[in-house]
Amino acid sequence: ARRCGWLDAVALKHALKINSVTGLCITKLDVMDTLPKIKVCTAYKIDGEEITRPLLAAELFEKSEPVYQEFEGWQSDTLGITDYDELPQNAQDYLMALADILETPIHIVSTGPDREQTVIIQHPYEV
Repeated sequence: ARRCGWLDAVALKHALKINSVTGLCITKLDVMDTLPKIKVCTAYKIDGEEITRPLLAAELFEKSEPVYQEFEGWQSDTLGITDYDELPQNAQDYLMALADILETPIHIVSTGPDREQTVIIQHPYEV
């Protein structure tokens, strides 16, 4: 089964920064087609305090609770879509919000398990 968990934007944003990433490939968009809500972790709560930086000590993870930003699901089929404009509006809104949260543009979106089931927003070699 193709399944996934909620995106941890705090950890990903840190990874993007330290690795000088200039564009993202979002995979498994189609896996979320039936979800009424989609969550993205934008902070951690530890002892009542919201923390937006990565947790570097393993023992902090035990004490932390993710803080999620919720997005409306699109509840329609995206499997195999190859044109960004054909994606449901809520899927487009989700992708734009991710790019904003992560401060990194999205270049590619996977809409299925096959190589051809891909939306190319910005070709990675034509940046």
